[in-house]
Amino acid sequence: MVLIIGGSGSGKSAYAEETVVSLAKKSASLEENILEMKKYYLAAMQVFDEEGKRRVKRHRELRSGKGFLTIEQPTEIHKALEQMEEGDRAALLECISNLTANEMFKEGEARPETQTAEQIVEGVKLLKENTTHLVVVSNNVFEDGVVYDEATMAYIRGMGIINQSLAKLSDQVVEVVAGIPIVLL
Repeated sequence: MVLIIGGSGSGKSAYAEETVVSLAKKSASLEENILEMKKYYLAAMQVFDEEGKRRVKRHRELRSGKGFLTIEQPTEIHKALEQMEEGDRAALLECISNLTANEMFKEGEARPETQTAEQIVEGVKLLKENTTHLVVVSNNVFEDGVVYDEATMAYIRGMGIINQSLAKLSDQVVEVVAGIPIVLL
């Protein structure tokens, strides 16, 4: 499992896609041919407006020609497994910040950050256990130093719990800054 974090517009999505494409290639045991395992893009973003539509379009263009099968799963991320074929598979979960917002604020009511974090981490654990390679993208939402309303602060605290938990589960943690990957673990 690889956790890729970074700020908005940092290049983390492009780096994550490159990582999955690279991991999905495997050598056949008796042949020199390169085989490629199934690649899944687990999209957690819910589209509410024109800006959301533009972001989805941009991400689809980035993935174009890379062989990703897209699974739209804005909540209960573990259920994406039901839509994947058996066998070797690589998955890219994009992204934890959208998934957290969707889970925390669904049905018009804010759920506690610890409950939300626990659910998301458990879902990612299931993905990790049931895929050959898992790459998870998350946002760094902690650096602006602004104090927001209580619901937003709960979201930020939840993201902190999730990012720390996922880092512990990961084989590698990479922060992308201005398009440059910095390996932290």
